[in-house]
This record gives sequence, C-alpha cells and structure tokens, in this order.
Amino acid sequence: MSLKTFFGGIHPKYAKELTAASPIEILSAPETVVVPMLQHIGAPAVPTVKRGDEVLAGQVIGEASQPISAPVHSPVSGKVVAVTDQPHVNGRSVLSVVIENDGQNKWVDLEPHYDPVQLDRGAILDKIRAAGIVGMGGAGFPTAAKLSPPKDAVIDVLIINGSECEPYLTSDHRLMLEYAGDLILGAKLLAKACGAKKIVIGVEDNKLDSVAELKKHAGAIEIVLLDTKYPQGGEKQLIAAITGREVPSNGLPFQAGVIVQNAATAVAVAQAVRDGKPLVDRIVTVTGSAINEPRNFLVPIGTPIKHLVEAAGGFKEEPGKVLVGGPMMGLAQHGLEAPVTKTVNGILALSKAEAVVPEPMPCIKCARCVDVCPAYLLPLRLEAFGMHEMWDEAKEYGAMDCIECGCCTYICPSKRPLLQYIRVAKNQIVAASRKRTS
Repeated sequence: MSLKTFFGGIHPKYAKELTAASPIEILSAPETVVVPMLQHIGAPAVPTVKRGDEVLAGQVIGEASQPISAPVHSPVSGKVVAVTDQPHVNGRSVLSVVIENDGQNKWVDLEPHYDPVQLDRGAILDKIRAAGIVGMGGAGFPTAAKLSPPKDAVIDVLIINGSECEPYLTSDHRLMLEYAGDLILGAKLLAKACGAKKIVIGVEDNKLDSVAELKKHAGAIEIVLLDTKYPQGGEKQLIAAITGREVPSNGLPFQAGVIVQNAATAVAVAQAVRDGKPLVDRIVTVTGSAINEPRNFLVPIGTPIKHLVEAAGGFKEEPGKVLVGGPMMGLAQHGLEAPVTKTVNGILALSKAEAVVPEPMPCIKCARCVDVCPAYLLPLRLEAFGMHEMWDEAKEYGAMDCIECGCCTYICPSKRPLLQYIRVAKNQIVAASRKRTS
C-alpha cells in the first residue's frame, strides 16, 4: 500500500518511544486551578463569575463575546478566589478565573442525547458551540465557527487529522487507541455539521496500532496511511496528501471543499453532543530527556504545568528549556506557573545540551531550505527581507503563506534563524494591514 505524502518536509528525531506505550492516566485536579479566558483564536471570553462565587464542574465561567470566540467552563467545583491576570502559556498575562477546588467534583446537570447522530445540523452546532470546543491540535479556532463556512462553500470531504507529526508528542496516538469509538462518532457528527459526504482519517504509518483500532469502528469511513514526515499534520499539507487538492494562497481549506479537524477535537465533539460534557479536560504528553517518567495524562484544564511535571516524577536534571508543545512549533516557557489550556497537547523538557542555540554562520546558498519548504517558498530570501525590514518584498514573496513549521531552520547547515526573521516579517505585514484598515 502506497503512503500519501506532500512536497518538502523533514525527518527529525521523533523520540515518540518515550511515551507511545504509556496509557492515558487520569490526573486529579490540584487544590487551585487557573482557567484563562483566552484559550482560542479570536476574542477572549468574558467572565460571568466574581470572587466569592461558588461554582460547579462544567459551569460556564466565561461567555463568548464575539462570533469568533468560545465559552469557558469550570473544570472543578469550588470557590472563585480571584478574577485577575495570570501567566499564560503564550508568554503574556491573561485574564483568568482562579478557583479553589473543593475536591467534591460536583457537576452541573448535563444533557445527554443517546442517539446523537439523529440530531440535525443546527442542534449539533449548538451543542458544539455551547461546550466551548475549539481546535485541539494547537491553533484553537472555535469549532462551531470552522464548521460554518460561507453559504456558497461546498464541503464534500471532512478530514480527521490523526497524523500527530510533531516529535515527542503521543497524546493523539494514545487517544486514537483508547477512544477510537468516540473518535468515529465525533467524525460522523462533524461531517453532518458541515455537510461533508465523505470522511477520511489520516494517520502516519508510525501509529499502525491505532489504525488497527480505528478500523474496528470505522465502517464506511476511510482511513488513509500517511508517510511519517514532518509537518504531515499541517492542514494544507494534509489536504494535498489525501485529496490532491491545493488550498489557494492566503486561502482556507473550505475553498478546496475540505474541512480538517484534529482527532482530539472529534472526541471532544462526541462527548459534548452525546454526553453533554463541555470541554474541561484534555490529554497531554509530558516528556523529554529531562523528565523522570514521561507519561500521558488526562488533565483538567487550568492545571499548572508544575503539577504535570511533578506527576511525571519531576525533572531528572535541571532542564535547559521547557516547551508547551513539541520541539518544532512549541512555545518556550519562562516558568512552570502557566496552566494547561484547551490547545496544550504536550509539555516537553529538554536537557541543557539539547537546548543550546547554535551560533549562525553565513548562508552558503545551498537551497536546502527551499527543498524542504512545504509551502513552496524561498526561506533564504524571506529571511533577508526580514533582516533588512523589507516588508513589502516579504509580502510579495509569500511570507504570509509560511506555516511556521521550522523545517527551514532545522535543515540549514549554517544554523541560520530563518523562521525567526520570517515571523518578524509576517508580524510587520499584519501590523501594517491593521493600520491601513483602522
């Protein structure tokens, strides 16, 4: 059987063996949880509780304030002790609800539906929206909004992204093994919500055990084996590999007749529509050479990173860097105080030797960065534009099509910070665009 793939990409050290065989363990909530109002792309939620309020698990504590937003729910029952700015995994301080956990795990009344596939599109979307579900692969786009493209868009394919191409992370791998039935149900509900007639689940061929488990439940749903290559999980790369279609420059997947949803998102949708459960927890891989006991946990949202590290046996040595996410696209952390959000799929602690930033040397014009760029860009040229503040030229050369996967920086023999300068250029292009429209 031939494996589906895309242009470019790299084969980094995957290191998934650290946790691939580690079953998901339920991690109890700590004494205090910190629940940010910003856990998604778009406008932050607006707090609906104040200091001194008693809350139940599953209760709405933040309402969506704009069409592109999502409500936030309490992961525990207890007392609100503060509504204030707190550290966030994005490196900033974000308005958050701090809850003292009473340990009782008292829930709001849930509204299950025992035959959810029979619900109509509107009812499914309403339940997804009310549950606060967002893309759980990292981007965090509100799922109900993503399932509602313009009326003239025709969606014929739903792709469930089970590739999990980021090194070290195995949270989706374990989810596909242990929640395969829920994933298939979620895929059917997502397809009904967006009108797709065909469902395809894409899985890299380093997860054959999860493929076998999914096939037990899949029925008519197609499961496609993908080449194990980074960034196979990028939306545009996944669409190209599975359908052969190309998303237009600066375009979105619905323009190619496709909607892509992460495997964890599909499971969250199943649990929301069938069980009435809002998104208050998620699976997180805690791993890396500086972690004593790398493991996978089902974690209440709002749990500080420090609590996860301690549950994994703590550090075996002082880490050189702690990342939220994987080594390619993860966010470095200043400390361990920030909490898990809906989009946190991994905590990675690297040794000091692994975290050393190499000294860049002059570009030798080898074009390896061009060979591996999955977006068909010229990273060496875009880096030069970023260094010399040539924003118009960077835009003309497609900087906004960069998916920030880091392949160019990884492959560069001169160890140049290509992606960093491309990000600078993108930020300036966006800032200039906002200034013109304001």
